[in-house]
Amino acid sequence: MSAVELLQLFGHFMLLSMLSIGGAITVAPEMHRYVVDEHAWITDAQFTASISLAQASPGPNVLFVTLIGWNAAGWVGALAATVGIMLPSSLLAIGAARWTRHRHQRIGVQAFRKGMVPITIGLLLATGWILAEPGLGQPVLIGCTLASAVLVTKTRINPLWLILAGGALGVLVAR
Repeated sequence: MSAVELLQLFGHFMLLSMLSIGGAITVAPEMHRYVVDEHAWITDAQFTASISLAQASPGPNVLFVTLIGWNAAGWVGALAATVGIMLPSSLLAIGAARWTRHRHQRIGVQAFRKGMVPITIGLLLATGWILAEPGLGQPVLIGCTLASAVLVTKTRINPLWLILAGGALGVLVAR
């Protein structure tokens, strides 16, 4: 990846940082469009694996951004993507927290907070669609997803068991 492309990655992720209401995962569809579809810096499989690995790992879910940058350009790409997604939103969050500390009872502040809920939900649904789309033609994956959703919502089963079962099923189906 050239220096110009690294700056493009950094700049685009800076813009996405300001749209990532609900976390970086909410702008994953746009990240996918930019790094996979538009620039072909990484493959669809690398993108999905970056998110899957980061979600399965302990720590903040924003780690997938670092993995996307790593897959695109190694250490320099990881740094560009991570700083790009973290810096603007972090500075905005600090400023907003200071500003709303004494204004939290204002109707405008309360309306803004309530208005962000449907936006966040919509962005998360778009992310789910991007991640699920490659498996839509595979009945085993659809069944596994539906079974996992039911088990998570209706039982107290530890999700780690479902991740383990999904991985084992993936190995069996891939053969």
